[in-house]
Amino acid sequence: MKGYPYDLILFDLDGTLIETAPEIADAVNDTLAAFDREPVTQQQVNDWIGHGTRELLIQAMAHVDGVDAQTVRHSEAFATIEAAFGLHYELRCGTRSQLYPGVRLMLEALRAAGVKLAVVTNKEERYTRVVLDAHQLMPLFHRVISGDTLAVKKPHPAAVDDCLMRFSVARDRALFVGDSSIDVATARNAGIAVWALTYGYNMGQPIEDSRPNRVISDFSALAALLPARVAADD
Repeated sequence: MKGYPYDLILFDLDGTLIETAPEIADAVNDTLAAFDREPVTQQQVNDWIGHGTRELLIQAMAHVDGVDAQTVRHSEAFATIEAAFGLHYELRCGTRSQLYPGVRLMLEALRAAGVKLAVVTNKEERYTRVVLDAHQLMPLFHRVISGDTLAVKKPHPAAVDDCLMRFSVARDRALFVGDSSIDVATARNAGIAVWALTYGYNMGQPIEDSRPNRVISDFSALAALLPARVAADD
């Protein structure tokens, strides 16, 4: 789009657009309590975010049971535990999550400027849509790709490639905005630029270590690139 350096911006969800960790922790601990397990801490949940909700639950179960993740993954009981978690998480979605500052206004301004917007998350679709709907974000996106939408998930570049093809955007006109090394790797694998936010969930590691093209503290960095008229309207 003339006047803006990117025609497509892809966003991670958890830790980028929405602070979801508190209610994820609530749902994990609801589930653990239902199966007579000890609770985990908020920081532990923060550090497990990134590979999808299912993997996070596996990590939590492995931790409280003192076994490895593979043991949990292949246990006969896990399907029942996972189903219970799904019910708890759907009830918790929107109860303690919140948009990060400037997110809604920035998305609205970018869309008004003609930029195509997509969500690319490893969270399963059933939860992705509940979270986006809870914060009335769904109408702002042209494409939402969850961890189970395609055959592979981040850091595989398939989701990025899907959006590039769908919207006929060249790689040098696309940007990925995320908060973790997984997001940086996804963008690198797809051959597009990546900006990383400092406030999200990166498994306890400084995001600077992942060497994104740019490290930003909030969404105002995206606003700085908008044409003056659109930015003023925002």
